[in-house]
Amino acid sequence: MEHGQDIFLKGSNLRVMATTVDRRNRDNIELVSEKAKAGYTNGFADPEYISELPVFQLPFLSSERKYRTFQISGDSMLPIPDGAWITGEFVADWNEIKTGDLYVVLTLNEGLVFKQLKNELVEHGHFQLISLNPAYQSYQLGATEIREVWKFVHYISRDVAEPSLTDNLVGQQLKILTEEIRELKRRFENPEVK
Repeated sequence: MEHGQDIFLKGSNLRVMATTVDRRNRDNIELVSEKAKAGYTNGFADPEYISELPVFQLPFLSSERKYRTFQISGDSMLPIPDGAWITGEFVADWNEIKTGDLYVVLTLNEGLVFKQLKNELVEHGHFQLISLNPAYQSYQLGATEIREVWKFVHYISRDVAEPSLTDNLVGQQLKILTEEIRELKRRFENPEVK
């Protein structure tokens, strides 16, 4: 990699983090609602824009890190439901992005997206963005198309995610159905046996 590209990925000199603090000089968690997403795409580095976002604190998060909460839309990340609030921890050095972890990514052209990432920076200079919902295909996003990255910490939602069927559970259900079919077949072939 070129030296300039390395500085960009590590966030050494090129990214500006606009943030707000409370009266005790503690970082706030700014809230980016669905309605505020369009403005955030352009105002993410503008202290005036960031200062107008709603803010809150969560006492169980580290005071040593910077957090922001984003409202997601759509079903590409089910079982995390549409409208959920995703809190992320700011990632300054993109080389530290771990394959398989979830991230909110501010992109140049798509705005905010919430995806599982596969880090292919060293090999190919991009990330693979993967939806949890298998109905959506993954896609590549070059590092130069990214403005901010926030590592998933937790989410808040009014909806309770429906449980997904695991392979083990599917196998157990299939075994029960097979036994019931055998029993019905046996009764059908031998009507006097109960």
